[in-house]
Amino acid sequence: MRHIPRKRFGQNFLTDQTVIDAIVAAVDPRPDDRMIEIGPGLGALTRPLAAKVRHLHAVEIDRDLTARLAREFASRGVAIHQADVLEFDFSRFGPDLRIVGNLPYNISTPILFVLARVAALLHDIHVMLQKEVVDRMAASPGSSAYGRLSVMLQYRFRIERVLEVPASAFEPVPQVASAVARLLPLTHRDPARDEALFARIVTRAFSHRRKTLRNTLKPFLNNAEFEMLHIDPRARPQELPVADFVRIANHLAQPNAAAAPG
Repeated sequence: MRHIPRKRFGQNFLTDQTVIDAIVAAVDPRPDDRMIEIGPGLGALTRPLAAKVRHLHAVEIDRDLTARLAREFASRGVAIHQADVLEFDFSRFGPDLRIVGNLPYNISTPILFVLARVAALLHDIHVMLQKEVVDRMAASPGSSAYGRLSVMLQYRFRIERVLEVPASAFEPVPQVASAVARLLPLTHRDPARDEALFARIVTRAFSHRRKTLRNTLKPFLNNAEFEMLHIDPRARPQELPVADFVRIANHLAQPNAAAAPG
């Protein structure tokens, strides 16, 4: 029975076999991998992945697709979970998880933040996203695409563009170009002492990205503190590398620092 794509779930199904093969080659799955697929849809990636790993978990919110996938993969070592990925408990599957998926574009950023929170459990992530989102994720300081998403993800991951995917590779055809990104958790980094405070600093800085740091971070830092941190208060937030945002947050997390606003 033909499945009618549902707009509320952001369903655009990958159909181009060349692209499917390229994604699987980039993932390079091994038999003992702990692999979780997000949004398997009609199973375009699920089939080749299931052929290469002994155990595969797939998270699908659509009840009709869940039932369809369960029927097809019941005897092939694939566990289908009918669940909202934004509420899914990845921690129950242990460490060294490999995440793969064609993410629904309407909630791709919230999904990325969910995965960032469990980065310590992950081996890697390979996800299909809107190309514009991948550009923002991988953007360098000083570029127009560099923003809150760039900083928050680059704090936890090394991000690589794997391949670009034309709209014609999907059914129905989306209105945007797509790309596959690889995210590798950083094992050596200077962590923020208070990650909630770090997130607030980044959010505040980019809330008015055309303004200078002196203006956007005025509730947090005075001129003397900017000078002590060797950060130019006249700079715009998109000029600041991740490490500088971490230094600001760690300065404010010290007991003798001025209380940060809520």
